[in-house]
Amino acid sequence: MQSIESLNHQKELLKDGGHIVIIDPGATLTAEALAMLQALHSRSVGGVAEHLAVLAEKGADKFMSTYYVGYGHKSIGDCGFAVVFIEGVSMLAAKAIQDYKLYNGQEASTRYIDFANQPFINPLASDAGTSILENWRAFYLKAVAEMKDALKGRYPLGDGEKEAVYDKAIAARAFDICRGFLPAGASTNLAWSGTLRQFADRIAILRHHPLPEVRDIALKLEDGMIAAYPNSFSTEKKRYEATEAYVAETMTHYYYHDPETPSLALVRDGVDRTELIPYESLLKNRPAKTELPKWLGTTGEVAFAFTLDFGSFRDIQRHRAVTQRMPLLTAEIGFHEWYLDELTPTLRSEAEALIASQKAAIEALTDDAYIAQYYHAMGNNISNYLTGDLPALVYLVELRATSVVHPTLATRAAEMAHMLEDAYGDSGLTLHLDPEPGRFNIKRGEHDIVKKD
Repeated sequence: MQSIESLNHQKELLKDGGHIVIIDPGATLTAEALAMLQALHSRSVGGVAEHLAVLAEKGADKFMSTYYVGYGHKSIGDCGFAVVFIEGVSMLAAKAIQDYKLYNGQEASTRYIDFANQPFINPLASDAGTSILENWRAFYLKAVAEMKDALKGRYPLGDGEKEAVYDKAIAARAFDICRGFLPAGASTNLAWSGTLRQFADRIAILRHHPLPEVRDIALKLEDGMIAAYPNSFSTEKKRYEATEAYVAETMTHYYYHDPETPSLALVRDGVDRTELIPYESLLKNRPAKTELPKWLGTTGEVAFAFTLDFGSFRDIQRHRAVTQRMPLLTAEIGFHEWYLDELTPTLRSEAEALIASQKAAIEALTDDAYIAQYYHAMGNNISNYLTGDLPALVYLVELRATSVVHPTLATRAAEMAHMLEDAYGDSGLTLHLDPEPGRFNIKRGEHDIVKKD
């Protein structure tokens, strides 16, 4: 293994005598070693070279087990970084893991998964459950194939447009339409990167999640982190009874959000207009693709309540700057009409019959609302409750109210944007919006990550 002394750190000198050191971790400086290095740096101005020498001499093991785990200096855990890949879990489990403002990572897009063979999670392990899941799969596969042909007639190739990009855009639109018929039990993969502290804190919550699948992921992840970082995670798996009971209560009785919800309403306006007065010019003259300064968030928060299909909730949940409740996926609010409207007449008739029969089959399958979520399709509407300040909301609506975003979310984001304009236009708020959010746009065909030959 490469020695600490031989690592090639980048150093830049500052004109006033200071300097910048960019650490080359190589294969030598582990997450725990980097955490120790930063902790030492916070207690001495001797410089990183001095701390590297201490690290080389003593190693990070005893330091981390003593100060991070033993003494509970949690900020040290913020200095070590880990990357985890979680594969073959349900869409519901992925959302549970990502329901965290400090989550960093990526999830597989439904547009790039071959659902002909993708496993579906059947928590009841019953034949009836398998039948429900496979009924969704069969319709999805049939609809994707037929909609690709139908969409080419609906949106013909334009002059000067590249056929390869056009074909990808057509496929993306077909997937967007048909994803509503995938069950939330369809499996997916996600990546999760974060600090050691963030993993420890999040695992402590997920251990009490209402879904057994998520609880199992949390416990196995804890085992894996102990094995990978034995000096940063307690091998004794310490538990504090009062804390465990409190977290269990919050997750069991309060986690899911399932009230009666208006189609869309601005339900709380907590922004102080007086505080906005000095910033009218900033609100009015902000260039396109430029964010508002974060400190404008001190003027207050706004809350929206609205219905949205679960498929698009997966998209809007990516916005970590706002706070959102986790919705309970049911069939009670109905299937989002957009998915049905976009189908051919024949497919729509089949879809409506399927939705009705699947709802009845799920009701007969289980009376456990949490487990039933695995068998419901992602085109079902859910109740969402979203709270954020102006900088966060402006970023969200401008990014999502466009023609390259799924139409059900783009339309809802545009409606939210207009409510913000109505509420804060007199204070100078000006938004830069796509005039036709949700329209078919060939640029969707360019939004791909491909391996070059």
